[in-house]
Amino acid sequence: MIFISKTFRSKQSLQNLIASVFALGITGWLAGCAVPPTRGVDTRPSTSAPTPFSSAIASFQAVSWQALPGWQVDDMSQAWPSWLKSCDGLRKRNSEINWRSVCTQASAISGQDSQAIRRYFEANFQAYEVRSTSSGSDTGLVTGYYEPIMNGSQIRTANYTIPLYGYPNAWKTSKPNPIPARAELMSSGVLRGSEIAWVQDPVAAAFMQIQGSGKIRLDNGRVLRLGYAATNDQPFKSFAQWLLDRKEITRGQATMQGISAWAKRNPGRVEEMLNANPRFVFFKELPSNVSADLGPIGALGVPLTSERSIAIDLKGLPLGAPVFLSTTRPLSNQVLQKLVMAQDTGKAIVGGVRADYYWGSGDAAGELAGRMKQDGKMWVLLPR
Repeated sequence: MIFISKTFRSKQSLQNLIASVFALGITGWLAGCAVPPTRGVDTRPSTSAPTPFSSAIASFQAVSWQALPGWQVDDMSQAWPSWLKSCDGLRKRNSEINWRSVCTQASAISGQDSQAIRRYFEANFQAYEVRSTSSGSDTGLVTGYYEPIMNGSQIRTANYTIPLYGYPNAWKTSKPNPIPARAELMSSGVLRGSEIAWVQDPVAAAFMQIQGSGKIRLDNGRVLRLGYAATNDQPFKSFAQWLLDRKEITRGQATMQGISAWAKRNPGRVEEMLNANPRFVFFKELPSNVSADLGPIGALGVPLTSERSIAIDLKGLPLGAPVFLSTTRPLSNQVLQKLVMAQDTGKAIVGGVRADYYWGSGDAAGELAGRMKQDGKMWVLLPR
């Protein structure tokens, strides 16, 4: 999430990297006041029962539903499809948390009835305030990520000269140890023949590596979906920080948009900048039967949902869990308080109170993701 600290997400989906890796600071957080519950809900913290999940980097304090700012006004019907996707992924996993029971009960809930959905969560889950074990703080960094969409081709043309690579076939049986850093990979020719698509902009291609997935719009109208395949196992280093260290940009310009603008002013130095990050991401083409409208596949193995999925640190929170997030929109004090699902992760998403917020696909989502570096609070919802 996004740009100084993120790797996508997963990344197993990187996203896998994802994300967002250029976040440089934290802006102010504005908490909203909770609206009184619409039905009789036990407002006392349930501290007697043990937490069904433990973490070395986060602590959990049971709280009442009234402690969640915005809980009563969020449109739960918008979060419901994302929760059902979490259930799809959680049913396939072994966990110390009893997800199966709450997921079974979800089948009886109308996805159009926001109040019924809210009652379902209140009856079957306990809300826990998340705090950092190291600092004791209930506030952490919230960045953003997205799925890029670029025009491109499956063959090199005069317009499309920047390759996106699949994992070399030869390495599947005999992988170099270590795999070279980006600069050597790009200059050695060892990736020749592994190209799976070509695009126009080397910086946009690098951002797609950070995000861990993307869509390529071909000239014939077909959309090629690329997902995360692997990396060269090198550590991620921010080229945003590289620019800052050389006073090429200001902190306010250390966003996706600011870095792209610098690259346009300095085309001869783009490769030098990109090589400051030794990490390199390989893609794979997703099956043709995967809908182009679906979000990228996150670490949970299910499609992400715009503005209802987040990437988290797996050392802090359980993958797939519902999380209530209270933060602000990018570079503003406009409250953003929503139920989201922890469906992704990334090597740069580090901390107990840490989230990378998935904004969706395309340029508009990229604009928001590239500027998001906000303070935020989180409450994880765990089955009773």
